[in-house]
Amino acid sequence: MASDAGGPKAATSTTSAGGPKAAPSTATTKPHPLLGEADVLKVAKLARLELGPEEVGRMVTELSAIVGYVQKLGELDTSDVPPTSHVHVDRLPLRQDEPQVSLSHEDALAESPRVAHDGFAVPGFVED
Repeated sequence: MASDAGGPKAATSTTSAGGPKAAPSTATTKPHPLLGEADVLKVAKLARLELGPEEVGRMVTELSAIVGYVQKLGELDTSDVPPTSHVHVDRLPLRQDEPQVSLSHEDALAESPRVAHDGFAVPGFVED
């Protein structure tokens, strides 16, 4: 009969695969964000979004996670993966390009909130 010379064993957790579980981390440190508040505020300004302070903080975290994920994808070796992003236009079903009845110029402009120079007027969006 074999005796347990090591004394009582400590309780250990195992995964469903039977291996030991990693000890839960007690560290609560957050990873350093890849983007800062200035980056988020710049993007918000370009998108014409008004963000409150708590939203800026949340966006720093969320956008940094997205950028980190994209950087991680960039580390993958894809040299043996054939390109799949090209659309084969010659295989797409296309209809014949035939003239069809459409709105008159006047009818189209009648629904526009602003008209200028016989066309649609749109607000400027490029700032100096």
